[in-house]
Amino acid sequence: MAMRGWPLIKLLPTKTNFRFVRYAKAAGVISVILCVASIVACFYPGLNMGIDFRGGASMELTRANGQVLDLERVRGAVGELGLGDVQVQGIDDPSSAILRFQVPDDEPQSAVVQRVENAITASVGEVTYSGISVVGSKVSGELFQSGLFALGAAIVLMFAYIWFRFEPQFGFGAVASLIHDVILVFGLIVLFKLEFSLNMVAAILTVIGYSMNDTVVVFDRLRENLRKYKTMPLREVIDLSINETLSRTIITGLTAVMVLAALALLGGEALFGFSIALMAGIIIGTYSSVYVGAPIILLWGVKRGSLDEPKPIKLGMASRP
Repeated sequence: MAMRGWPLIKLLPTKTNFRFVRYAKAAGVISVILCVASIVACFYPGLNMGIDFRGGASMELTRANGQVLDLERVRGAVGELGLGDVQVQGIDDPSSAILRFQVPDDEPQSAVVQRVENAITASVGEVTYSGISVVGSKVSGELFQSGLFALGAAIVLMFAYIWFRFEPQFGFGAVASLIHDVILVFGLIVLFKLEFSLNMVAAILTVIGYSMNDTVVVFDRLRENLRKYKTMPLREVIDLSINETLSRTIITGLTAVMVLAALALLGGEALFGFSIALMAGIIIGTYSSVYVGAPIILLWGVKRGSLDEPKPIKLGMASRP
C-alpha cells in the first residue's frame, strides 16, 4: 500500500497545550540583548559591504582546458596594482574563481579592468574573463540608501496593513516583530561575515514578508478566539491561539528551511549568503510571532467589544405610522 503524504507530519501532535506566555519575560530579555548586540555589531566591526554598496569591480576567472587556477598568484598579481582590498574566492570548479577589487575614482573603469586582466594573464597564463560588473562609489552609495529606504518603506506599509485589518495594538506588535527580525538578521550577517549586497536586501525583504504572514495567521486566530471566549483571561487566549496555529507554523517553516538548505549547498557562491540569511530570518520570524508580537498585545491589552462582528443592517421599507 502506497504511503500517502509526508510521513514525518504524523510525528507532529495534532493538539498541543504549551504555555508560551509563561516564558515571555525571559524571551523578551533575550531578544533585547540580542537586538542591542546586533545594532552594535552593525557599526563595529560593521557590515561586510559588497561591490554593490562599496563600489568596485567583480569578475569570474576561468583557466583554459580545465587547468587549476592558482588563487594566490592571482591575488598577488592584482594586489601589486594598488587597488585596495582584493578578494579572490574559489568555487566548486578548481579552474574558476571570483575576483573582487576596488576601482579608483580618478581612473577610467575600463582602463582599470584592462590592467587587472593583463596582470592576471601575465601571472597565471591564459584566462577567460566573464560576468564583469563595475559599480562606482557614487552609485554604490545611492544603492545603499535606496536599500535602506526599501526596508523602511516595507515596515511602514506592513504596519499600515495590520492597523487597517486589526486593532492598533496588533499593528504595534507586528511592527515590533518585523523590526526585531530585521535587526537580528543584520546581526547574523555581521556574525557570519556574509557579504551585504543587493541579494541580501532581497533576502531581508523576503524575511519581512514571511514574518508578517506568520504573524497575521497568529493574530487572526487570536482575534477569532477573543470573540469566541469572551470571559477567558487574555493570557490563556494567547496561549490557545498560538497552540492552534503551531503545527501549521512548524510545517511551513521546516519546508522552507529544507528548500533553502538545498539552495545554499547547491546554488553556488552567489546564492549562499542569500539562502543563509533567509533561513535564519524564517526561524527568527517564527520565534518573534510567538514571543515578540503576542506578548506586546498582552501588555497593551485588548478591548474585546471592539472586536465583535458588526450586526447586519436590515434593509426594507419603514412601517408607516
